[in-house]
Parts: sequence; C-alpha cells; structure tokens
Amino acid sequence: MKKGIHPENYRLVAFKDMSNGDTFITKSAGDTKDTIELEGVEYPLIKLEISNTSHPFYTGKMKLVDTAGRVDKFRNKYKKFLDTKK
Repeated sequence: MKKGIHPENYRLVAFKDMSNGDTFITKSAGDTKDTIELEGVEYPLIKLEISNTSHPFYTGKMKLVDTAGRVDKFRNKYKKFLDTKK
C-alpha cells in the first residue's frame, strides 16, 4: 500500500437515502456540512439519491422515475446554450 495517498480523517458518518428515508451509519472520509441526530448522537450527514434499499436491482421492484421532470429541468437550466445551437 502506498503511503500518503489515503485519507486520514475516517469517522462515523450517517448516509440517508432521500428516496425512501432509510439511514445507515458507516465510516467515511466524505466531506459534508449537514448533520443528523440519531439515537442521541450527532453525525455528519451525506445524502444519497439511491441506495441498496431503494435500487430496483436489490429490491426487485421497479420504481417510476420522473424522467420528464429531469429533462425539463435540464432544458430550463441550459436553455440559453441550447437556443444558440440552432
């Protein structure tokens, strides 16, 4: 293992799946400014779009994703760039 390339600041961090609210705690060196209190202890919080508790591969259930909303959001965000290409 090479020395000096691995993070030194591993600590307990809470990860929260924003699609279903599931939260789990593990060690991480990820940066975050958010915190959450679980069982009387405050942890740094990293928000996830999807985790093993909501991903169709692990759950066996298909979930409807709002792709139309994502496309509209993208078009609104980059409208000025898209209009200049025509």
